[in-house]
Amino acid sequence: MSLKDRRLAELRSRIPEIPAAAAHARQREGSLLVDVREDEETAAGSPAGALRLPRGFLELRIEDKAPDTARPILLICAGGTRSLFAAEDLKRLGYQDVGSVEGGFSAWKAAGLPVEVPPALDASQRERYRRHLTMPEVGERGQHRLLQSRVALIGAGGLGSPVAMYLAAAGVGRLTLIDDDRVERSNLQRQILHAESRLGQRKVESGRTALLDLNPTIEVVAQDARIEAANVLDLLGGHDVVVDGSDNLPTRYLVNDACLRLGVPVVYGAIFRFEGQVSVFGGGPAAQRPCYRCLFPEPPPAEYAPSCAEAGVLGVLPGVIGTIMAAETVKLLLGLGQPLAGRLLLYDGLRGEFNEIAVPVDPDCASCSGRAGPELRDLAAVCGA
Repeated sequence: MSLKDRRLAELRSRIPEIPAAAAHARQREGSLLVDVREDEETAAGSPAGALRLPRGFLELRIEDKAPDTARPILLICAGGTRSLFAAEDLKRLGYQDVGSVEGGFSAWKAAGLPVEVPPALDASQRERYRRHLTMPEVGERGQHRLLQSRVALIGAGGLGSPVAMYLAAAGVGRLTLIDDDRVERSNLQRQILHAESRLGQRKVESGRTALLDLNPTIEVVAQDARIEAANVLDLLGGHDVVVDGSDNLPTRYLVNDACLRLGVPVVYGAIFRFEGQVSVFGGGPAAQRPCYRCLFPEPPPAEYAPSCAEAGVLGVLPGVIGTIMAAETVKLLLGLGQPLAGRLLLYDGLRGEFNEIAVPVDPDCASCSGRAGPELRDLAAVCGA
């Protein structure tokens, strides 16, 4: 008997080998099935619902995917050999209930068990998104999720610029830019989506040019329109996340109420001079996610609102706040981490400080309390003299 045969025999004496049909039954009962073959092997097919984690990355990434060492794990490879060695590695890490699928993927297919063909990135996409693919929290599956995502971005100005640039770079498949303004020279101090060569263009067209130059593989929809009660549901419907980078209060209230009807989360941001704030509203159970009206039930009187004229803003401030808004959007799309729901993040640029305040759900909120929400209507402009 060769050294390899003796080694396999020794492993089989310690590692349970589970027939394919029994492994499928255990998977349905809650066991984690892990396909340890290489990406080029799983590209042709993998057991439906399996976690695809090549053996070379197994020890590095398994804790992120299976933090509970008591959960039963079944490993599958092409023919049942590599999975035995992988099972030994997991036992060494402290996993208590580990088995190998007998006969591997060949036996799985022969038994007629469900198989799925994972979507594959082409060579260009693999090169472009390589830093995402190496992250266990994102990986190929997460990148595909981004590529299939749809985000509506209200405002192609100061906040909208960094948000749009980073979402395009991340590979969000469809970005809808909504704005009814033109590019002016005074925008260029902070609105990095635009350029001197595009002065006078509609902002959505200028933004579309910049985004497709950055990432020509995504779709950018230019909506040259002002959001109003008559069009808000049509403009925002069909998106996974709405990013509100608008600069006026009536739009924020209208967007909040519309997105509650649509069941879409809103990533909110605001800036003024040296200060900014970010939060996430709606899009989840009311008991967990407040809406914009939970924080600001009604618009303030005009005399207390900042002037709608150029009040002034530090040019780099939209970059700070907009980048955080982009990060919150990606987290929502991928289902990662803790979104800023129920929390308002405050930034003071002069002091270089971040602070956070809690935003509880208002049980009497006119929009999200479970009662009939307010009628979608255009509020009068809220603007100081």
